[in-house]
Amino acid sequence: MKINIVYATILGTSQMVAEELEDALSDQYEIEVQDILEVSPTELKDDEFHVFISSTTGHGDMPDSAYDFVNAISKTGSDLSKINFAIFGLGDQGYADTFNMGSEKLADLLRGAGATQIGERGLFDASTVDMPEDIAIPWLKDILANMPALAEVV
Repeated sequence: MKINIVYATILGTSQMVAEELEDALSDQYEIEVQDILEVSPTELKDDEFHVFISSTTGHGDMPDSAYDFVNAISKTGSDLSKINFAIFGLGDQGYADTFNMGSEKLADLLRGAGATQIGERGLFDASTVDMPEDIAIPWLKDILANMPALAEVV
């Protein structure tokens, strides 16, 4: 299975998590890592599993780097009904009202365009002592191990 990891970042943490996921899984899967700035919704292939990683900025927004991707889906009415995805969010519980809302909004947008979310949204809290990859790697491995069952549930 080919996995396409797409990250939306502000300070580079989402990119770092994407690269750590690639390192952890590349012996089992063909992995491609892309900045959301370089991805068009029409380029998402239905024979790949898509993993989105998004930080949160401002008042619970996605990073500015996601603007063109989001705009393309919103304005063109993209049909993503053949796309399966998982999503991992980066946030800080110190901003409780907007904690991880960037990834929540991106997931809502993808589902609204018909894409199927596989598994629960992974969440990282920067106010803890954990490293984001220590949360993201087991999260994604669990989704991949249980994907057929999860696809039936979601």
